[in-house]
Amino acid sequence: MWYHPKPDLSLKLALEELSRRDADIARAFAVCGLPETRNRKPGFPGLVRIIVGQQVSAGAARAIAGRLDAAVAPITPAAMLKATDARLRKAGLSRSKIAYIKGLARAIETGSLDLDAIARQDDDEAMASLRAHKGIGRWSAELYLLFSLRRPDVWPAGDLAVRMALKRLKRLRVVPDEKRMDRIAEPWRPHRSAAALFLWHYYRHPAIPGG
Repeated sequence: MWYHPKPDLSLKLALEELSRRDADIARAFAVCGLPETRNRKPGFPGLVRIIVGQQVSAGAARAIAGRLDAAVAPITPAAMLKATDARLRKAGLSRSKIAYIKGLARAIETGSLDLDAIARQDDDEAMASLRAHKGIGRWSAELYLLFSLRRPDVWPAGDLAVRMALKRLKRLRVVPDEKRMDRIAEPWRPHRSAAALFLWHYYRHPAIPGG
């Protein structure tokens, strides 16, 4: 599986295949090399971290997640439901994110959200099952599939960093919208997760102008 702290062979092979298909990826891969992959266990804690990361920078999300870990340990549905809103706000969560997270916790407690069952579903079914719950849109569901369920062909077309990276990679005049993102990435199936991981890496890489 890809999602370990260091790059591994599966991601390397996927990016080598993408490099054969796409000259822009080949050029960037030669400069940037392999990204480190991210390890996030499936289940409620991983879903909470995705909610924490909505509409904030990566640095802010890490800071909030650290404070939340200290405030609610371990992060389970039952513990989250017992935590006061004041404690969660002190950790840095907005009122809407508290409502989303507690709503997901209640759904898991009542059985209306079954993350083990979702892990057995195909990508489209898993996306639909996740998005049926308030607070989980396309971006959040895709990140759960990519980082927690380790699916190989997930394309987070709404992620701003991925969009900015693709603009640079393809030398586009404007940042592409989701429809254009999807069109550009279509030839990359079934390795779009590898493409997304690489684009995050490319976006931050010091050798890339603007990175």
